[in-house]
Amino acid sequence: MEVRQVMDIPAGALRAAAKEHQGTLTEVSYPVRNYINASRQLVTDVRADAAETGRETVRGEAIVKTCNVYLPSGYDREPGRRYNVLYLLHGVGGDEYEWLRGSGEADGRHAICNLLDHLIAEGEIEPLIAVFPNGRSAHDYADRSFNAEGTNLLGFYYFDYELRYDLIPFIESKYRTYADIADTSSAGISASRRHRAIAGLSMGGMQVLNLVIGGWRCDSVAYTENRHNWRNGLDTTVRAPGMTDLFAYAGAFSNAPTSSGGRVLGESLGSSAFRLDLLYMTCGDRDEISFPVYNDAIEGLAEAAGDKLGGLRQVVIPGGVHDFGVWNHGAYNFARLAFR
Repeated sequence: MEVRQVMDIPAGALRAAAKEHQGTLTEVSYPVRNYINASRQLVTDVRADAAETGRETVRGEAIVKTCNVYLPSGYDREPGRRYNVLYLLHGVGGDEYEWLRGSGEADGRHAICNLLDHLIAEGEIEPLIAVFPNGRSAHDYADRSFNAEGTNLLGFYYFDYELRYDLIPFIESKYRTYADIADTSSAGISASRRHRAIAGLSMGGMQVLNLVIGGWRCDSVAYTENRHNWRNGLDTTVRAPGMTDLFAYAGAFSNAPTSSGGRVLGESLGSSAFRLDLLYMTCGDRDEISFPVYNDAIEGLAEAAGDKLGGLRQVVIPGGVHDFGVWNHGAYNFARLAFR
């Protein structure tokens, strides 16, 4: 296998590519049947163990959410071609538009889309589909405020249900993906997970660690035993089971407070039936929000994971802070290193 090194974003990679290499971006709606309701219950249409959910589960009506989907140039011209899928998660104050608006604009296009266009056009990556969801699985998902007691914040810690049972099935039924979540055979699961990658910035980085690798769910101290002194009004509740059966590549960029510690994450990986081929973690060394949390999430992780962690990339950005200077760099390199 070709060994690729982490590199700086080349000059011009955030500018628009030639017209024939430009992908398209569309906002699409999909039904969500797994979310936190106004009573802090988990609405779900699947059988869920209370020990896993940490709260009461009920049936309820679906809500409708939107995500943004990037399709590479040539998607419509090549009806027989299938694609890898990259999911990019936002931060605590963001939504399905944060990666698009926050990454900046150049030549009338979102810089993150320009970056993907260039990577594909220059043969750095295979053409892929990128999905930008709203990571709050809650009835009030449109509320972008930070309120430790809010159901909108609680929804971040239950996004794995929406991802597994609503969003991924929607994407893989609507678009031509290699992965097929409907194929639940051992061979199908093993093949599909190598065609999905997921990464997130800040709160989204926490989601990748806690929900995909396997760490703690959190809730307001108003509803817990208040075992932690995070000074953000949140506390751990129950461990999430992880989603390495769905993803072989994961990236956490400036992962937010409430990210689980490295030994917790490593233990989850070590006990998983699946090997994580790539874990890409990055943070700026001047990031007062995330740098201590980043270090805590790494400490002991590789040792506890053992042979279930194929590759760990730890990328510290000198002078980097909590912004898209770090996150664009992370997206660029994670995309280059995944799917290999």
